[in-house]
Amino acid sequence: MKKVIIFAILVLLVIVTIIYKNVILMAYYEKFYNTRHEVTIGEKNQYYRDYDFMYVQNTNNFKPTNKQDLMNILYTILNAGKDEFTFYCPDEYEGCTDEVSKLAKDQVVLSSINNYVHPFNSFKNISTETDTTGKVTIRFIKTYSKQDIEAITSVVKKLEKELINKNLSIEDQLKVIHDYIIDHTKYDSDRTDNNIIQYKSDTAYGTLIEGYSICGGYSDAFELFLEDLNIKSFKVASDTHIWNAVHLYNTWYNYDLTWDDPVTNTNEQIIDNRFLKLTTPELLQIEQSQHNFDSNIYQEVAPYNKKNY
Repeated sequence: MKKVIIFAILVLLVIVTIIYKNVILMAYYEKFYNTRHEVTIGEKNQYYRDYDFMYVQNTNNFKPTNKQDLMNILYTILNAGKDEFTFYCPDEYEGCTDEVSKLAKDQVVLSSINNYVHPFNSFKNISTETDTTGKVTIRFIKTYSKQDIEAITSVVKKLEKELINKNLSIEDQLKVIHDYIIDHTKYDSDRTDNNIIQYKSDTAYGTLIEGYSICGGYSDAFELFLEDLNIKSFKVASDTHIWNAVHLYNTWYNYDLTWDDPVTNTNEQIIDNRFLKLTTPELLQIEQSQHNFDSNIYQEVAPYNKKNY
């Protein structure tokens, strides 16, 4: 008798499930759909930049409809300091997950977005996972470790106390920092010419702690001081070089510490101020071979963007 009752209950459950299948599925879908659209950036770390650029902008919209939306999501995730983040491609955006996969392999776009975030929020590796529901999970391995950040920050704070005189104009303060970095750093020719890697010269750690740098290290180090001085900035990259774009007096200027620290035959430390605070037309008049950048990406300093000059 007990088995008969259990069997009857099971049959009843099956019948109810069949009858109300659509209701149950709709409830599940609505719950899932709502969850997909409740994505927020959440807590941002201390290196978050609360301003936008022409190429990428911070966003609260994690329901992308095109490639630019995806780029803005990537920028926002990085800018907030996330190591991992999940959002969902909407059903109406056909090919969304494919576009995500393409972006994750597009080194030009990725490195460009990297140049717009605080150096401590930049990444050296990215991985993405997608599934048939449109779920996208992005993971980053950051350029700077926690230990590197602590060591670099300690040096930066110490130097700011020693070097920065608030009675000086902001451009004079930047020149003092510019000169100090150049005077205490050697260009890492072994790395660029012979692929001998002895130092973290592509980062601010090599520049400020080890005393050896290449263009990525110079620009990251200078960027850290710009951030602490609340000066809007980003890094500009050509195919072979990278330097800083700095917003002063409602105008965008170029600062290139690498080219102001020339390598000499005598290993003498020379400070060359020719690449200090230049508009882009001025920069390109002096040197074009390594400063020819993509104006569609770095629009603020594009030579045709007359409103900035």
